[in-house]
Order: sequence, then structure tokens, then C-alpha cells
Amino acid sequence: MKILDTPCIVVNRDRMQENIRKMQEAANDLGCVLRPHIKTHKSVEIAKMQLAAGAVGITCAKTSEAEIFAEGGINDIFIAYPLIGESKLMRALTIQRQVDRLILAVDSIEGARALSKFAIQQGTTFEVRIEIDTGLKRTGTANDKLHAIGVEIKNLPCIEVTGVYTFKSLLYKNEATADVQAAGEEEGELIKKAADLLHKLGLNIRDISAGSTPTGLSVAKTGLVNEIRPGTYVFYDWSTWLQGVCSEDNIAACVIATVVSTPSDTHAVIDAGVKTLAADVRLNMPTLPLTGFARITGRDDLILDRLSEEHGMIRAANGGETGLKVGEVLKLIPAHICPVINLKDYFYVQENGDFRKARVDARGRVW
Repeated sequence: MKILDTPCIVVNRDRMQENIRKMQEAANDLGCVLRPHIKTHKSVEIAKMQLAAGAVGITCAKTSEAEIFAEGGINDIFIAYPLIGESKLMRALTIQRQVDRLILAVDSIEGARALSKFAIQQGTTFEVRIEIDTGLKRTGTANDKLHAIGVEIKNLPCIEVTGVYTFKSLLYKNEATADVQAAGEEEGELIKKAADLLHKLGLNIRDISAGSTPTGLSVAKTGLVNEIRPGTYVFYDWSTWLQGVCSEDNIAACVIATVVSTPSDTHAVIDAGVKTLAADVRLNMPTLPLTGFARITGRDDLILDRLSEEHGMIRAANGGETGLKVGEVLKLIPAHICPVINLKDYFYVQENGDFRKARVDARGRVW
């Protein structure tokens, strides 16, 4: 068996394959197509596993990610992010010529005008979805601007609007919630309302796309959407476990780290800091009670709540001794797996009792 140097990411292939199968079957049963977001794994190999299971295509956040997957043979790609700037539009045009279907996103009149102007200049037509803000207050057209953007985009040449999409996360009535069902039901109602408004304006809205890993199946159950775009489900993580959308047995990706120092009996240091474990999560929130940046498997009494670049500091929850020894190897379940994958060039696939090195193909593709 291969000896792994730490810190590293290990993916259990059997669990991952089962996660892919279950999500696809659930989407099929609910009458929704599945267009998984590749932000979690950033792997052409895994995307092809999802497509083989029945996914209609993939979702990307950036043009540079889409380039990697188009080059890897993926032929149906949705870039769920407003592309602003001619350089990005030119690269999107190159991708469009490589694949069977490319879908772009707009959430503003300015962005739609620029996309239309570019398409006219290049003698092409872009398929487009309008992003709707359903409460997250990130990108997306707000309710009070939706009518105006709908009227204008309807008359812009070389843009074919075929759908709407949203990302709401776990919000209900604009507040964070732990109620996955309520959040999903509201998401379905809000995105369908936006789709209906645009349809009345004369836009041919065929695709109504919503749903993250926590809300994907609950929004699909409403019958108000026909596509969901979960990403984290391929691996799951500590957050999705606490949200109740998976069990510990479903978690397919972990970080392996080594105790490198025990300066005192009450704290220990591992070789995984912010260059391995993402620090984008907020700790000890009422609706998501993460006590640390990763859960230490088999040691609920320990908390990893301090990170520097190369160090992770562990303490005992009760203030006592950690019991850890220098050289001890720990298995960590990250609080948020998606940015963790992006921090490494490779992960190890655990398969048939051995480990295989696999490249994170779209690592660092942020433009």
C-alpha cells in the first residue's frame, strides 16, 4: 500500500460513486435533470462519472474552468457567472465552438448589452440564462429590476434567453435557517415566480434551474423547477453532515494530517493550515454549529479552531489534555470541502485497498 505524505486529500471512490448514483436517481425520480457544479471536485474524470450516471451537463463558475472541461471532452456546459469583459467573452466564444451546448449567464442590463454587442460583432448567438436573486444578495437580478431587464433583453439581438437560475443557499424569508425543506420550497416558489414574469414578457423560458446540495432535492420536490445544480454532494463535508443532508458514512473526501508538535499537554499542532484547510467558514453559528475548520474523526473531544499558513492548532474541548503524540496521523473532515480541493494539485483516490494519484484539473482557475 502506498505511503501518503501529509497533508493530503483522500477520496474514497466507492463512497463517491454511491453519492453520484443516489443524487442522480433522486433527481430522475423527481423529474429534474441534474447539472452538477464542478466547483467541488474540479476533475474531468469525476465529471465524466457524473455524466455517465445520467447528468445532462455540468455547471462551472469561471470561463477558465469551462475551458478545462471543454478540452477534456465535456460537451454541455453552463457558466453560472456573469462574464464581464471582452477577454472573457472571446474565450467563451472559443468554448462555444468546441462544445455542443454552452449556456452563459447575465444578471444586469449592462452585461446583457455587452454580450449582445459582442455576439453581433462575432456573427454568433449565445444561449443565456438570467440569474435571479432569491435572497442571498450576491449576484442575480433583484425583483424590482427583473421587469426592466426582461423587456430590454427580449429585444437584444444575438441573445437567446432559454432559462432562469438562482442560488439561495439555506435561507428562509431572508434569514439563515437550518430548515432544508422550507428553504427549498421557498426557493422553488421564488424562481418560478420570476420565470412566469419573464414568460409573460414574451421570453421563451424553458429551463428553471435551482438547488444546491442542501436544497437540491427539496426544491425539486416542489415540481416548480426542471433542473438542479448541486456540487458538494459528490464528496459531502462536515457542513452538509450538520445540515442533515448526509451521514458520516456518505462523506467521501477527507484530509490526512500529521501531528508535528505538542508544545504542551493541552494543545497540539498538525501540518495542515490555511494552505490545506480553507478558512472561509464562520464558526459557532446558531444555524450551523461548526466548532472548528475540520472535524477530527474519532475524536469529538478535540477542536481544530486555529489555523496559520502551515499550522493547525488543536485543543481539547474541555480544556484538558489532547492526548496526541508527535507523529500521530489524523483523519479530518473539512468544514467546507470545495475550496479545500482547490488548494491541492492532486488528491489520492482510495480504490481496491490502494491509493491512486489524481490531478485536480481545474485547480486555481479563477478568471
